[in-house]
Formats: sequence, structure tokens, C-alpha cells
Amino acid sequence: MQKNRTLGVIGGGFMAHAIVSGAISSGFLAPEHIIVAEPDAQRRVAFSRLGTLVTDDNRAAADGCRYLLLCVKPQTFPAVAEDLRNISLPVTISIMAGKTKQSIRRQTGAGAIARVMPNLPCSVGAGMAGIDSSELSDEERDFVYALFGAVGKTVEVEESLLNAVTGISGSGPAYVYLFYRALVQAGVAEGLSQEQAQALAAQTITGGMEMLRVTKKTPDELIAAVSSKGGTTVAALDRFAQDGFEQSVCRAVHAAVSRAEELSE
Repeated sequence: MQKNRTLGVIGGGFMAHAIVSGAISSGFLAPEHIIVAEPDAQRRVAFSRLGTLVTDDNRAAADGCRYLLLCVKPQTFPAVAEDLRNISLPVTISIMAGKTKQSIRRQTGAGAIARVMPNLPCSVGAGMAGIDSSELSDEERDFVYALFGAVGKTVEVEESLLNAVTGISGSGPAYVYLFYRALVQAGVAEGLSQEQAQALAAQTITGGMEMLRVTKKTPDELIAAVSSKGGTTVAALDRFAQDGFEQSVCRAVHAAVSRAEELSE
């Protein structure tokens, strides 16, 4: 059968919209070469405004495209898989947390599969995606990397490590927002206005990460640069250590990884 569309997408949620809009705005894909299957009418309208084709039929999205992007929740995948039975699927790209290639293949009969774990900042072009493309040809791999490169940065990982990617970068933006919120709350508690605390916390986090990127120094080196013996930073760091801050982060990441494993089969 002739493949008359480049990308079929099943699932029209926030992440799918971020990926598709990034691919279009970067010029990587033309909107008329994309078809999105989504049961919710309002979400279909959002994709129509991007210029893509839309449908509520999962089989229609999968049929006749060169690549199929699965953007559905693991919990709803069995129903989607049932829709895809007994058709010849193109190269399949899954962003489902936990769902292994083996599981996807068993439920759909798919051939070549790539798994990707992107994150929320894809929506502003600053995403991070871990990619397992080990089953793909060079041309197919280039497509996957270009698709997710349009909305952020990418790194190749083995499938067995994708749950760890989920725990670090997939869920990670929420950890950053939590830390930001805590800094703002602490600033307000110390007498700053909400607006002052928000400005100080946001730029401190942004500036700190920019120093890591630009200077190429290790976190330990930069912590030492901020700290002086008997000073304010040391007092705060000692409090973090007493409260088990780093251990708490490790436990939280492990909880996310464990949940991803529970979602797999």
C-alpha cells in the first residue's frame, strides 16, 4: 500500500500537540503530511488549527503513513491495540511510560518499534527525550531524532534504562516546579512579597543551570564557589543534609521508576 502520509499520531493530548506543533513550526514536517486520531472533538479542533488532518478512527491514522506515533496512556493502550489488530503497521514510535517493545508488539503485531520518553518542556522547545531506536534503520532513526530534536534535546539509551529516564527527566520537571514552589513559599515566609519571591526563585534556578552549562564545572565545584566557611550557604546546606534532601530525591526517583515498571508487562 502506498504511504501517502509521513506521520500518523494516535492520541491528541498535551504531549502529542507539543511534538506535532514543534515538527511543523521547525519546518521538519508539513501539516498536511500528518494525521492525528483523537476521540475528543475539542482536541481534534486544536490539531486542525495546526493544519493537520484529524480523525476519531485509530485505524485511519495508522493506515497509509510511514511512521506511527503512539501518544496514549499505558492504561488506555489495550483498547487502542485492539483497534490496530490485523493491519500492517508502519514503523511505530511509542512515548508510553513502561510499555515495552515486546508488549507493544505482542498486542498489535507491530514490526520495528522505537521507544521514546520525552518530557513536558517539549511544549516550549526545551524538552529532553531518551530514545531507544535499536530496531530502526539509519533512515528511520534519523527521522525519530529529527522529530524529537524539533522540540528539545535527545539522548540514545537502551530500552532497559527507559524507566530510569522516566524517573529523571520524564517526571523530573515536576520536581523542579516543586523546588521552585518551596523556594517561593520560603521567601514569602521570610517577609518577601509573592512577586518578589517568584522573581528571585525563578532566576536563581535558571541562572544556576546556565552556570552548569556554560562553565562546565561540576556541581561540587559550583557549590563550593557559593559557600564560605561559617556562612549562610553552609548553614542552609547543613540543614538540607540533616533533613536527608539528596536521599529524599533518590527515593522519589526510585518511586517513579518502580511505578513505570508496574505499568510494563
